[in-house]
Amino acid sequence: MENFSNHDSDNTMNPTGLSEQESGDQDGAMTDQGMAMAQLYEESLRVPSEGEVLNGTIVQVGKEYVMLDVGLKSEGRILLSEFLDADGNLTVRVGDEVEALLVRMDDDDGEIILSKDKAAKIKVWEEITRIHNDDLTVKGLVTARVKGGLSVDIGVNAFLPGSQVDSRPIKNLESLVGQTFDFKVLKYNKRRGNVVLSRRAILEVEREAQKLETLAHLAVGSVVEGVVKNLTDYGAFIDLGGLDGLLHVTDMSWGRLAHPSELFAVADKLTVKVLAFDREKSRVSLGLKQLQEDPWLTAAQKYSIGEKIAGRVVSLADYGAFVELDKGIEGLIHVSEMSWTRKVRNPASILKVGDLVECVILKVDTEAKRISLGMKQVEPNPWDTVAERYPIGTIIEGKIKNITDFGVFIGIDEGIDGLVHISDISWTRRYKHPSEVFKKGDSVRALILAIDRDQERFSLGIKQLEEDPWSIAVAKFPVGEITSGKVTNITDFGLFIELAEGVEGLIHVSESGLPKGKALSEAFNLGDEVTAKVISISAADHKIGLSIKRMKKDEDDRLYKDYSDSSRSGGSGSVSVLGEQLSKAFAAQQSQNGDDDE
Repeated sequence: MENFSNHDSDNTMNPTGLSEQESGDQDGAMTDQGMAMAQLYEESLRVPSEGEVLNGTIVQVGKEYVMLDVGLKSEGRILLSEFLDADGNLTVRVGDEVEALLVRMDDDDGEIILSKDKAAKIKVWEEITRIHNDDLTVKGLVTARVKGGLSVDIGVNAFLPGSQVDSRPIKNLESLVGQTFDFKVLKYNKRRGNVVLSRRAILEVEREAQKLETLAHLAVGSVVEGVVKNLTDYGAFIDLGGLDGLLHVTDMSWGRLAHPSELFAVADKLTVKVLAFDREKSRVSLGLKQLQEDPWLTAAQKYSIGEKIAGRVVSLADYGAFVELDKGIEGLIHVSEMSWTRKVRNPASILKVGDLVECVILKVDTEAKRISLGMKQVEPNPWDTVAERYPIGTIIEGKIKNITDFGVFIGIDEGIDGLVHISDISWTRRYKHPSEVFKKGDSVRALILAIDRDQERFSLGIKQLEEDPWSIAVAKFPVGEITSGKVTNITDFGLFIELAEGVEGLIHVSESGLPKGKALSEAFNLGDEVTAKVISISAADHKIGLSIKRMKKDEDDRLYKDYSDSSRSGGSGSVSVLGEQLSKAFAAQQSQNGDDDE
């Protein structure tokens, strides 16, 4: 018989009929399988702890709870409300797989309480941690405006500071409520439940990329498109794509523009021209009007001096009104060119913005880009014919338009007033103010005294409607006449005597006949009747000179003459001794009077 013991050991078969190598591989596989089975067995015996997230399958949907099989000895329950949407509709059905947090497990009665919402929050915080650590972005819904910023729902309630909303200030944060954006997680605190977001960080990265692209293609003279980002008094900032350019108010229109808001609003799209570009400082100056031809280049050919033209009032100033004649072309109507007859102090009294006016071109200065207009020149100048319509000496009647310290203005014609100076109100009375006699609106008659066409002035007189009492006084009070009147005023230099209504004469102190040193007020009182001699008169100057002293001298001379004549006719033809003495005494008296005069 063959001895098997002599066979090589390598050919020895094990009881399974496999080689040793094959038997070893099989043993290894069985070992791995056994370990897996053992692990499963151990897991089946492990009891999960509270706060752990479990996977399960919905096995029942009740009126209050949803039952979930999570592989434990009994099923767990979750409140039905956690599976309802905003409208109260159920969002799951039997067989759906759900993750839930083990809230509580009671070994005595086998009750297992689960929560889908709490499990979801745990997942959210894990996601927030991952997004923050990996510098990723998260989508969120802006839910409300809160103090300092916005509230955002990213699965948990997060805070978006106002400074992190945008790369530029947002005035109306409420306008973002209800919108969904991408955000960066700046920081978070799971224990406190705080998350701080930033939208600005994302926008700045995008804007920097846009800026580099814009800078690569930007050049002076190029025409680019942009969006109005901000408006100021001096211009508009235009977003060219990651880079802002300034469109100055003077480069917006060839015409006058008070504020950029007259042409644009924030978010408007514009096509502009690059006027200047500083690449190092990233400064860009833009122009809008430069895309159109300057209308002033052809203004001299288009507008002729003396031509009538219509335009619309676009602006008012203290000194006049600016009228748009064409797009980019404006002319100025100065206040002095608005009316022939009215003194216009404020253009707003006769014009308003938007009025359509007809005017005449007075001057065109294309270099200074100015056109002077006249509104009054459209109508004939009434002062050109006023002298024909109202000759000097004409009596007019009109109402008092105004009263001043120096006189009253009377309306003569449409827009034409005449002045009655205070000195031309009365021949006889001196008024301190015209209001002593007149009030505004009174109807009065006056005589036209003079017309100054160049100065556009009418001079009127009221007293000239009556005869000048001084012209009568010349005939009534000739020089040498002895007259009487009452004392109306006593001054240091003389007495004023009323000789007739409105006619006064002056007795100078030297003509009073009083001894030296004696005051007039000692010898006379107001109202005293005084008789004196007229020694001078001037109707033009309204002056009459009177003298008591000369009147007395004349009287003395007359008495002496009468006495002398009677003495000579007394007999012998020679003067008696007494007569000679009286004559000498009288001569001495006259000599003394002469010395007093000197």
